[in-house]
Amino acid sequence: MSRHRPLHERKTSSVAVIAFDAISLFHLSVPCLVFGENTQDSGLPPFALKVCAAETGPLRSTAGIEVRAPFGLDALGDAGTVIVPSWRDPAQPAPQALLEALRYAHATGARIVGLCLGAFVLAEAGLLEGRRATTHWQCADRFAARYPAVTLDRDVLYVDEGDVVTSAGTAAGLDCCLHLLRSDWGAEVANRVARRMVLAPHRQGGQAQFIEHTLAASGAGHRLSKVLDGVLRQLDQPHSLDELAARATMGRRTFTRHFRQLTGVTVGQWLLSQRLALAQRLLETTDRSVDDVAARAGLGSAASLRQHFAAAFNTTPSAYRRQFGAGD
Repeated sequence: MSRHRPLHERKTSSVAVIAFDAISLFHLSVPCLVFGENTQDSGLPPFALKVCAAETGPLRSTAGIEVRAPFGLDALGDAGTVIVPSWRDPAQPAPQALLEALRYAHATGARIVGLCLGAFVLAEAGLLEGRRATTHWQCADRFAARYPAVTLDRDVLYVDEGDVVTSAGTAAGLDCCLHLLRSDWGAEVANRVARRMVLAPHRQGGQAQFIEHTLAASGAGHRLSKVLDGVLRQLDQPHSLDELAARATMGRRTFTRHFRQLTGVTVGQWLLSQRLALAQRLLETTDRSVDDVAARAGLGSAASLRQHFAAAFNTTPSAYRRQFGAGD
């Protein structure tokens, strides 16, 4: 069963971000960029964003610039989403006041998000026991040793457990925040915010593609990119592994290895993800029948689309359209 509450039961437009001494300005800016710069004339939902801190006075940043948090931890009580954007040092415990505030916010219905090393703070607060989570790959071994009751997924960009969400390092925080937007407000809203920031609305793959050696900008990487661009223009057509390998002028095994290195996932996983993303856009922006959406997205029948939607989003295409369709 999904731990997501219905949209009307969660104050999704109210977001609290935790600042702390020795914070990275980039990590602090990630949720502020996504949730704090929306304007009504842009057609985006207005978010009430509050930057909060357990410490008083000016906070030092890793860049030497001081910042001030306008709110204390009591502001967490009004937030539908609380974001810990990182942590200063995984070896340093979080203040008890912060841990208690996170537990209280979670118990009263807030969704708690730990970006990058913020996952350590959520785990220390006891919010991740028995759950899946992720964090920056460089600290994954330390996290797994310290919190054995948490199922650590080292390869993904983020893990959404409904009422607790964690992300991998640095830029993956942007992926995670866009995912939160997409989950609550639909793909079109997330896409508009991503376009404003000149970002891909949804990156495929996971941390593994950044740990391993990347493909050269020319040669195999260039041929693969051209093949994938062609596939995205014809998602309604079947695409076999052998056909794609031939189009890239590679053998099957070589193509599979390079594809995984470039995207972080298998060909089948990538195709399904792209087809589901197209189905989401069609459901949001058109009144095409579910059968037609399934066919245009390359998912075959309405029954197949419903099955994949249930597995990926824990909902049905019709319910998704009612929630995120242009008619709402």
